[in-house]
Amino acid sequence: MTDSSMTNYEKIPNARLLELLAEDHELQKLEAVTKALGSETRLKILKFLSVHTSTVMEIAEALGLPPSTATLHINILENAGLIKTDLRPATRGLQRVCARVYDRIIIQLPAYLETAETPIEVSMPIGAYTQIQAIPTCGLVGELGIIGHLDDPSAFYEPQRIYAQLIWFRRGFLEYHFPYRLPPGSILNEIEISFEVCSEAPLHHPDWPSDITLWIGGIEIGTWTSPADFGGERGMLTPAWWDTQNSQYGLLKVWKVTSTGSYVDGVQVSSIKVKDLPIKPGEPISVRIGIKENATNVGGMNLFGSKFGNYPQDIVMRQYFKRVGKE
Repeated sequence: MTDSSMTNYEKIPNARLLELLAEDHELQKLEAVTKALGSETRLKILKFLSVHTSTVMEIAEALGLPPSTATLHINILENAGLIKTDLRPATRGLQRVCARVYDRIIIQLPAYLETAETPIEVSMPIGAYTQIQAIPTCGLVGELGIIGHLDDPSAFYEPQRIYAQLIWFRRGFLEYHFPYRLPPGSILNEIEISFEVCSEAPLHHPDWPSDITLWIGGIEIGTWTSPADFGGERGMLTPAWWDTQNSQYGLLKVWKVTSTGSYVDGVQVSSIKVKDLPIKPGEPISVRIGIKENATNVGGMNLFGSKFGNYPQDIVMRQYFKRVGKE
């Protein structure tokens, strides 16, 4: 296969969601976001960045702003976490490239939730899988280099696999066992799993759909279609030795199973409820991520660890619970 053609700045994928809770522990973040949004100029910058990344000079010229004014507004947006910037080589020196991070923002107003408990969070390295099926093209790499041999399924059993930071395959799945950590006298309200993921094409491809499915305890939670295998532009965390023509970053997807159904980024994908999951004290919580054999779009999968891609996290599970007897 040949390299896919890329424009100077890749189109930005949509449907990225920021959820904020109007409570004391998020007050600083909330104030920064609302301040950033309270300017017509900054809203125009966000609109301009909705479909592509741009340099500071391009933004200034498009909106008729002095570069110093554009820089001031961009700094406010970046401090609020609404855009990210990166320095890239240019003809003369470096240029600052800006990208929008979110497409939707939801602010939840404060309320008394007497039964709510702090969720239990478990971060699982992507190389800590307990079962794998990997059909080429496939491979895994660590922060410093390739593990085993590319397109060789036996590489996935190398001892160094635990240090993997990027895993990919054309077909197959990865399965992980998370610990049950609910305290005695409590019941599970919700379970949330988040990870950075994208499709797997030869090298990379901006239009390469893939149906990626999540299972918990052997129960299919739902399927999300990845739009592309993102590359050609280095991921924020991706090491310099990994060629930019390879997969560079994914999208951070948040799966949640609640009392009303199962959701990906707040969009319902199935009617499976938390009570339907076979989760028991003393037993592992199995989580499988992969491509179904009968998937409509068999476009493979890239799974990113905390030191590859754009998000400094591994596979994160949050177990939300309440104490029995509380109203």
